[in-house]
Amino acid sequence: MTARPGPEPAAAGPAVAEQPAEDDLRALFGRSAAVFALLSGPAHVVESANAAFFATIGEDRARTGVALEELMPELAGQGFTALLDQVYRTGEPYAGRDVEVRLGTGRSARQAFFDFTYEPRRAAGGAVTGVRVIGVETTQAKQAQRLMAEHRALLEQIIRQAPLAEVLDGMARCIEHLVPQEVLVSVLLADADGRHLRHGAAPSLPEFYNEAIDGIATGEGVGSCGTAAHRREPVIVTDIATDPFWADFRDLAGRAGVAACWSTPILARDGSLLGTFAVYHRTPSVPQDADLALTRVFAGVAALAIERHHIEQARAAAEARAQEANDALAAAVRAERKLRAEAEQRAAASAELTARVRAAAAAQAAAPRPYLCQLGGQAGCAEPAELKIADSWGDAAWGCPAHVEEAIITVRSVFIASEELGGLAAYVNR
Repeated sequence: MTARPGPEPAAAGPAVAEQPAEDDLRALFGRSAAVFALLSGPAHVVESANAAFFATIGEDRARTGVALEELMPELAGQGFTALLDQVYRTGEPYAGRDVEVRLGTGRSARQAFFDFTYEPRRAAGGAVTGVRVIGVETTQAKQAQRLMAEHRALLEQIIRQAPLAEVLDGMARCIEHLVPQEVLVSVLLADADGRHLRHGAAPSLPEFYNEAIDGIATGEGVGSCGTAAHRREPVIVTDIATDPFWADFRDLAGRAGVAACWSTPILARDGSLLGTFAVYHRTPSVPQDADLALTRVFAGVAALAIERHHIEQARAAAEARAQEANDALAAAVRAERKLRAEAEQRAAASAELTARVRAAAAAQAAAPRPYLCQLGGQAGCAEPAELKIADSWGDAAWGCPAHVEEAIITVRSVFIASEELGGLAAYVNR
């Protein structure tokens, strides 16, 4: 519907004096992007308005001759009627800057911002007859400012190495808050092999939906996200109910209350797949250029965050491996030192034992050879000691040939201990 200024009622009395000026204003603002409306009387009846005014409030409400609050019931409680009353009552103009206003109701409602002025309309005698409304919508500029602030905040989070889940969740909530219409944002992360997508962030989607799509394969026709990941290019599904890509997920989407899904792949600088960035709508929706630009901006932020996360993961893994290697080397050094200490202890003990043996041998060698047989028992033996015998335990004794023969026959482990074997030969050949 094309908005046209409504018909003006015939002016009477002193109000005629202001008619040429208001006709000029109508001409100036007729096709302007600025919002312009003439309100009359204490009820603030819309006398006339330009096309921008009706485009702002909705073409279906483009009519005149009705009170402003009747035309726009959503203004109740927002304070604007009170300001109009004030200007009408006092005759003092009012100016507002970046004032927030809720336009429309239900799902068609949107948040907007305006710079505006309310100026009193006066008759020739000076009496206030109504209010002149002139405004410029600053919603896009305001959103751009907020976008830049949120974008900067996300980059600061990435720089200070905030957890990836925190960054992605904050980014999703930021977009859902910035976009005028209701949207639900989802970020899926690619597995290392790039064949599956895992849940990354989706603060406003139902939990059952997030669980159902966690781990979906990448491939042609696998919803918006699986297809976008496979193609490495955006996939815009404006109506899930009829799109073949959603054949396997249509019931799931219906239960989640989503009807459109625009998905953009998140790519690394080398072109490898990092994940997908999706915007869901409650009703079938076609993206505008501004929507696609916003998606590209935040897909870039997501790519930066995910790449940074991967770098930190790789660095942490490398540090862990290096620490494990250092720990293993330290353990080997400790074990080598322990073995060396034990070997040195054994060597010292062996040297000490050898010294004792040598000392004992030297002591024994220095002892005089007994003159009489030592093997005669308690009765003793008066025969001269001629042969030395020893047993396997190292005990030795000197004896006469008779007692030596008896010992060898009786004790099987006894043997002749003469170094030159002369004694043995003498014993055998006697």
